[in-house]
Amino acid sequence: MRKKPHHKKKISPTKKWSAKLHLWFGLSVGIIVFIVSLTGTLYVFKDEIQNILRKDVIYVKHEASAQKPIPLTILREKVSLELHEKYPINSVEISLDKGKSYRFLYYEKSKKGWNYFQQVLINKQAYVNQYTGEILAVYDEKYDVFNILKYIHWGLLLNSEWGPYVVGIPTVLFIIMLITGIILWWPKNKNARKGRFWFNWENVKNWKRKNYDLHNVLGFYASFIALIMSVTGIYFAYPYVKNTFNLALSGYWEQPKEKQIKSPDSLMAKRSDLFDITALQTEKLYAGAASYRISLNGKNKKGKELKNLPITIYGQEGRFSERNMLTFDKYSGKLLTNKPHQQLSNAEKYANANYDIHTGSYFGLFGKIIWFIAGLICTSLPVTGFLIWWGKRKKQGKKI
Repeated sequence: MRKKPHHKKKISPTKKWSAKLHLWFGLSVGIIVFIVSLTGTLYVFKDEIQNILRKDVIYVKHEASAQKPIPLTILREKVSLELHEKYPINSVEISLDKGKSYRFLYYEKSKKGWNYFQQVLINKQAYVNQYTGEILAVYDEKYDVFNILKYIHWGLLLNSEWGPYVVGIPTVLFIIMLITGIILWWPKNKNARKGRFWFNWENVKNWKRKNYDLHNVLGFYASFIALIMSVTGIYFAYPYVKNTFNLALSGYWEQPKEKQIKSPDSLMAKRSDLFDITALQTEKLYAGAASYRISLNGKNKKGKELKNLPITIYGQEGRFSERNMLTFDKYSGKLLTNKPHQQLSNAEKYANANYDIHTGSYFGLFGKIIWFIAGLICTSLPVTGFLIWWGKRKKQGKKI
């Protein structure tokens, strides 16, 4: 009796090309995906860990909080004299929780240098008891482990001009890998689909099969969160991605530039209590906020002189999505503009929220836990994927 010839299952062109792209891109950028995923995952709980480690300097004694804070100008001078840094204090962050200390921030960046350590000239935070003027602690954030993790994740510690592209291109390829991975995972019928949602290792002893299942099943569950993380990541790296979001959310390609109002009181001498009167007005207008940041050196992030005094107010602790803006005359302290979060366009609201979505903090502690787990899985995917390829390669070699 003649045996019927065994026909191989026909693979659709979509799955065939998906398999090739998934493999080629995985082998080419797998190591970068591994590094970026690992550093991003370790960074997720930065705030929670630092709040525990710095608890003694974040909070001031309860009896002290009944006093009036020392004027900001005096505190700034005191910190500058005691620390004697080459660069001026950049800004101060003040919590509306009167039991928390003030944070004075030093930050200066150079356009030169090919790596992070050469570009960031100074990045320090001084925690100060606003009631006594005591400097509680000074942290060199430039060498802090979380900041180093952040800049490895952002651009492999390379120059901030082109470092994000070195990470951004592999991230785009990773997005394609995630999509092709879902296509390869998706079975033809419902019966086959049931077996792909969880591990079935009852009679499986072969590590290769277990490794394949780990890549297949965990990769499927993490892929949807990973897509969100990847898209929000390239939002930072590529202006055209941000502009696409602007167009979709608010109907314009680029966000309109803020018109800076010329200080109406520019002929008068600057008030000595300028920062204190603007802080007082801020706390009255946004009494329910978490904290606010005042620029103290009169310059923006690019080092250009500001025409006015901007104050950024954060609605919730540890989040940047709910952000309000006040602008004061930098001579008299007169309120010029008040731009609450509710009045922002959809594109502006999303721009403020993108970082929180990227890290999972937008969804609270639960979101961070989910993002952390998804990040661990993303870190494992290049490893399990490489082992699958290596196992097949060795098997083919034996046949020859």
